[in-house]
Amino acid sequence: MNEVSNRKEVDVFIPCSVDQFSPEIGFDLIGLVESMGFRTNYNPEQTCCGRVMFDNGNWDEAKKLGEKFIDNFNNDNYIVTCSTSCVGYLKTKCADLFLNTSYHNAYKSLAKRIMDVTEFIHTFKPNCELGSEFNHKVYLHNNCHAQNEYNVEEETRLILSKVKGLLLVNEKDECLNFCCGYGAGMNLYNPPVSEELARQKIELAINLGAEYITSADNSCLLHLQNYITKHNLDIKTIHLVSLLRYSSKQNNNE
Repeated sequence: MNEVSNRKEVDVFIPCSVDQFSPEIGFDLIGLVESMGFRTNYNPEQTCCGRVMFDNGNWDEAKKLGEKFIDNFNNDNYIVTCSTSCVGYLKTKCADLFLNTSYHNAYKSLAKRIMDVTEFIHTFKPNCELGSEFNHKVYLHNNCHAQNEYNVEEETRLILSKVKGLLLVNEKDECLNFCCGYGAGMNLYNPPVSEELARQKIELAINLGAEYITSADNSCLLHLQNYITKHNLDIKTIHLVSLLRYSSKQNNNE
């Protein structure tokens, strides 16, 4: 921690779903990290972490992407991203691809250095005071991978508790932790079940009085927003990073 605090430089990893569908979240991530006093370094050669290929059994392609990922971030910097799904994979399942290979030690170094922005905030700003303001009722969706591979729910709730004006409508003991319907490509392979899970998740949030659903995973939010738009429901989605940057953007007319 002290070394990074002294250098004040971190690498930024922008996940595929953000890069392709919601690039504004990537800019919000960079703005948020820089507002904490860090310099950010973005490598334009970076690509997918390989999770999609791995989850669908294509380990050869996942390994190729994993090797490229390691090469793209082959330094001593911490790596900050905005996807608990990607980080969960890179810290756990991805290890199987590099066991006893020439990339084994480089992978272990990367796994120690990469973190979701929630963990980054909690680590380098323990009081989680970011000066954020969001005057709305919010439902926190903890995606499956965040729960099962990289549980940062406590950190996320602490961060949200410091946002001025925000009311979190689902307490931890009341939160029904079930899939939104996107996981493992369910929206492609089993659309009826996928849509029903989205309906249940959104209905729960609406019944709790939420105006927004937030998450640290953009894929889930894209899936939920598609259902919301399709059925013209009175609720919105917002990525955690954009929520934390909301008041800053409003004040600066970004």
